Amino acid sequence: MTSSNGGEKRGAGVARSLRTSLLDGVWEPGARLNEVQLAGQLGVSRTPVRTALQQLAGEGLVEYKDNRGFFVRQFDVADIIDAFEMRALAEGLAARLAAERGLTPEDEIEIESSLAQGDAALLLEDVTEARRGYSQSNDRFHLTIHRAARSRLVADVIGLCNNIPQTLTQNVMSFSLDSVRSRAHQHHEIYAAILSRKPREAEDLMRAHVLDVRRAVARDFARARG
Repeated sequence: MTSSNGGEKRGAGVARSLRTSLLDGVWEPGARLNEVQLAGQLGVSRTPVRTALQQLAGEGLVEYKDNRGFFVRQFDVADIIDAFEMRALAEGLAARLAAERGLTPEDEIEIESSLAQGDAALLLEDVTEARRGYSQSNDRFHLTIHRAARSRLVADVIGLCNNIPQTLTQNVMSFSLDSVRSRAHQHHEIYAAILSRKPREAEDLMRAHVLDVRRAVARDFARARG
């Protein structure tokens, strides 16, 4: 029994590690995932690696091709845009629920800290450091609102949208400082609406915020293909 549990924990750890790498964009879309190499890198046998890849295929992050193995899934532009559309609805609902149900003191401290972090990041001269700092603050801001919504269904929908790496903050190609400053300002407006218990305003602002990112991503993909 102990051996079985150890294997399950090891397999879960392999899946978690590979999922993080996929969402961080470590491998290019369409890249083949070599089971032997991955096993060596992770210090495990091929069995937990294959099990993890099968799990990630079920999640839609990788795909299996007969007699060829597992590959990083390539998402069409339409998939990415659809994910942003669905995320805008879910994030908007999360903001509305957070405004209706109210923030805890801990939520308020976390959001205000994330806003300060984002503002400070955008004052940095190094664009790479500014990107990293804003990305971290953005994640904290949104995750706190998701938690404040207290809705498992909303969290699950957002999690499903996040299974498309190109929708995640750190993988979004567009990083005009002016545009990100605008998004940071939107964070302040969303927080003010939630704090003031204005559900409809919070929802509208959040939906507009996510759709603003969607437009930037669509524009970048169009330029890349042009």
